[in-house]
Amino acid sequence: MSIDFNKILIIGIIAVLLLGPQRLPMYAQKLAEFVKAIRRFADTAKDRMRDEMGPDFDEVDWQKLDPRQYDPRRIIRDALIDSATGANTADAVAPQVTASKVRAPAPIVPLAAGESAPFDGEAT
Repeated sequence: MSIDFNKILIIGIIAVLLLGPQRLPMYAQKLAEFVKAIRRFADTAKDRMRDEMGPDFDEVDWQKLDPRQYDPRRIIRDALIDSATGANTADAVAPQVTASKVRAPAPIVPLAAGESAPFDGEAT
């Protein structure tokens, strides 16, 4: 979400109309103090994190850790393209699954009255 000049101008006009010229400077000052406090908080948190993590903090590539860059569609598309071109070496080692190797699941049969459910000792 980006805020451009037009949106800020509309917000300013609405603020002038709602607050009036007498109260607007006071609220503008409170807003400026709030923004400064948030900036101080962020800087303090960053400095504290740098102190606790040591020199490794500067080496972290924060752009790679941004969750907004992970698009599942892109990840799947890239994986499919890699496997189709054979660029992925793990695909060359993995056995190929063909339709003859895949078996259909067993049909679901309801239990008879008094019959106990099947139990798989290896699955639990």
